[in-house]
Amino acid sequence: MRKRSAFIAGTATALVGLSAAVLLPTVAHAAAGCKVVYTVQSQWSGGFTGNISITNLGDPLTNWKLEYDFPDAAAQKVSQGWNGTFNQSGKHVTVTNMSWNGSLATNATVNPGFNGTFGSSNPVPTAFTLNGTACNGSAPSPSPTATRTPTPPPPTTPPPTSPPTTSPPPTGAAPALRVSGNKLVTSAGAGYRLLGVNRSGGEFACIQGNGIWDGPMDQASITAMRAWKVRAVRVPLNEECWLGTSDVPAQYGGAAYQNAVKAYVNLLVSNGITPIVEMHWNYGQYTGPSAGCSDVKATCQKPMPDAQYAPSFWTGVANAFKGNDAVILDLFNEPYPERATGDATSGWKCWRDGGTCNGISYQVAGFQSLVTTVRATGATNVIMIGGLAYSNDLTQWLQYKPADPLNNLSAFAHIYNFNSCANTSCFDSQLAPVAAQVPLSLTEIGENDCAHGFIDTLMNWADSHGVGYLGWTWNTWNCSSGPSLISDYNGTATAFGQGLKDRLATVSS
Repeated sequence: MRKRSAFIAGTATALVGLSAAVLLPTVAHAAAGCKVVYTVQSQWSGGFTGNISITNLGDPLTNWKLEYDFPDAAAQKVSQGWNGTFNQSGKHVTVTNMSWNGSLATNATVNPGFNGTFGSSNPVPTAFTLNGTACNGSAPSPSPTATRTPTPPPPTTPPPTSPPTTSPPPTGAAPALRVSGNKLVTSAGAGYRLLGVNRSGGEFACIQGNGIWDGPMDQASITAMRAWKVRAVRVPLNEECWLGTSDVPAQYGGAAYQNAVKAYVNLLVSNGITPIVEMHWNYGQYTGPSAGCSDVKATCQKPMPDAQYAPSFWTGVANAFKGNDAVILDLFNEPYPERATGDATSGWKCWRDGGTCNGISYQVAGFQSLVTTVRATGATNVIMIGGLAYSNDLTQWLQYKPADPLNNLSAFAHIYNFNSCANTSCFDSQLAPVAAQVPLSLTEIGENDCAHGFIDTLMNWADSHGVGYLGWTWNTWNCSSGPSLISDYNGTATAFGQGLKDRLATVSS
């Protein structure tokens, strides 16, 4: 969606933030039936996110309790946990299973995680016990007379729990994804469609001085999404806010912004939701045809990424999420270089190659260069790229597709009732050929009449072609002035949103 500045951005307090500093895991090894890997995933001033990987090397368990001590008893505190019930007394921490993940078979692993605080230092614990047994990384010697009855795995969809901060993800953590032919697949090779919503705010609130997000980005709001069976959320970002340029209020840019983004992305993953991290607004002045603004700052949709900041943005984002292939990287929201260059051929060349593009005053970062930038970090995440005409035109996407050494590229399109390509005959001629060769997702779908007749037809087509789709947008705006799915963050659907909610109930999980 192009026109965001017309919406009033509310100030929101971000979830506990994260930073680019990632500490190496500490592994507790010794002798008897269990292994624990305690990882400080991210750390910021006074706070951190931790993950605890518990592997049962002994007999199957029906319940489990992990215990450990924080080295800095006066300052290290657990503030919020998930996938386990955390309790702390002084330096001593206990983590017990939830109702749905107590069964732990031999060699099975469970991953409780938490947000915490610390004082001047954040030393890692070094000793752990599981049900009273020291976790030293080795299995006990088997008894020659023992007969083991395997414990049934936990249910695929565990029952709801309270409070929301410890509600289990209905399908566990989001799966790592990769491209296989024209499908996204999990590590086990199962096909996976992206079905869900956009969560607007991170692209505009910060540059407008109104905070980092628009509305809550907490566990309760994600629980409401899961009630809709949302399993993918696209998170639009602002280039200058991520980089912390002088155009952005300091409290909303740089590390503060990055920490908030990482915290939200990690929370989505832990709830079984695939995050699509996307650069929406960028730096560079453009005043040509279809210009959204004349501002050089990242305050509206520009025709292409800029060569000045976009490579640094994607280096930072790729470094932040490399190693977690549950996160998808969407290089740019809605390119429209053909409006500036004058025709589709020159537009597609600008799209791929960048550089000096006729009609665009700034140097352009083409998508080939941004794919190369991401891969240079070592990131293996799936990369998504849209087309021309605000990602509504994919006619030459296959011809100009950038080279990727990992062959891990996916296409996306944006489809609204007011677009040029907005009927099934166009979908058949322009989208279907792309969907036959690479994974295709419609990462923004919507209509401007607060109804859902158009997206119903569009979703019918997508379902029949194995194409994913995400509604615009999970924000409490007036759906008659722009597509908005909800009227409150408890997930009350607008008339437009009801169409997507009903469809997800039948096709998603």
